[in-house]
Amino acid sequence: MSNLDRQAALSVCGGRGFVVADPVRELLTPRRVPLGESTEVRRLLPNLGRRMVGAWCFVDHYGPDDIADEPGMQVPPHPHMGLQTVSWLHEGEVLHRDSVGSLRTIRPRELGLMTSGRAISHSEESPKSHARLLHGAQLWVALPDAHRHTKPHFQHHAELPQVTAPGLTATVILGELDGARSPGSVYTPIVGADLALARGTETGIPLEPDFEYAVLSMSGEARVDGVPLLPGSMLYLGCGRSELPLRAESDAALMLLGGEPFEEELIMWWNFIGRTHQEIETARQDWTEGSRFGEVQGYAGERLSAPDLPPVPLKPRGRVR
Repeated sequence: MSNLDRQAALSVCGGRGFVVADPVRELLTPRRVPLGESTEVRRLLPNLGRRMVGAWCFVDHYGPDDIADEPGMQVPPHPHMGLQTVSWLHEGEVLHRDSVGSLRTIRPRELGLMTSGRAISHSEESPKSHARLLHGAQLWVALPDAHRHTKPHFQHHAELPQVTAPGLTATVILGELDGARSPGSVYTPIVGADLALARGTETGIPLEPDFEYAVLSMSGEARVDGVPLLPGSMLYLGCGRSELPLRAESDAALMLLGGEPFEEELIMWWNFIGRTHQEIETARQDWTEGSRFGEVQGYAGERLSAPDLPPVPLKPRGRVR
C-alpha cells in the first residue's frame, strides 16, 4: 500500500518519548485520504499526537466500498524501504506484484506480508474480474536498525492460527496471542490479530503489560474497555494492561495491534522509513533516477513519481507521559 499524498510531510516516529506508560483510552480520529481512482481510506496512523503503536507505524482502513462498476483499488508501482507492509482483507481481493517477482492474489483473512528491507517496489490492484465489495486494512511495521537492510521478500499465508472462546474468534495475523503464533516473519516483539465477535459477547483478551496497544474497529459496534468504538475509528490503550475487556453490541470485527514500544527514532516520509534526512533524500533520488528498487513487471500503467521532499530536517520531539 502506498501513501499517495502529494504533499507528504516528514514525520518523526518512534522513541519512548511518544509512549504512554500507563493504561489510557485515547480515541483517534481518522483522516480521509483518496487512494487511486475509486477508493478512499481512513488513515489512523500516523495521527496527530500518535505516530506509532509498538512497531506499527501506518494504518489505513477502507470500505466496505461497492466497486461492482468501478476499477476498485489501483495503486501503481511505488517504492518502500525500512518497513513491512501487511495486507488484510475482510471482503474482496487484491492482486500484489513486486520487484522480486511475486505475483499473488490476496483474499479475505489471508496474510500478505511484504518485507521491503533495503529496497523493494510493488503495485496493488483489484483484479479485472472482482467481487462487488472491497473492505480491509493496510498497515506498515517499522523494521529495527539490525534488520532494515535485509533482503526484500514477500510472504503469503492462507492459513493462520486462531484463538477461540464463546462468541470470539481471534485470528493471529502477526506475532503471538495467547500462545498462538503467526507464521509471518517479525523482527520486533509484536502482535496483530483479527477479532470476530458475536452479538452480545462479553469477554477478555489477554495482553502483555509491557506492550502498548490499540484497537481498530473494522465493522459493527463494540465496546473496548468500556469505550464505544464505531467502524473506522481506533482506540489507543497505552501500556500496563494484562487483559482487555470487550463487549459486542452487534456482530463486530476488530483488529488488535500491539507491541513492545519502539525505542529507535525514525523519520518517515512518503513510502520510506529511514534514520536521517539524507537517507530519505537518497532513497527519493534512487527511485527517481536509479534501479535500486527494482522493476514491477506486468502492471498496466506508469509507476508513481515521488513528490517533492521538504528541505528542512526534522528534530526529535515528544515526552514520556
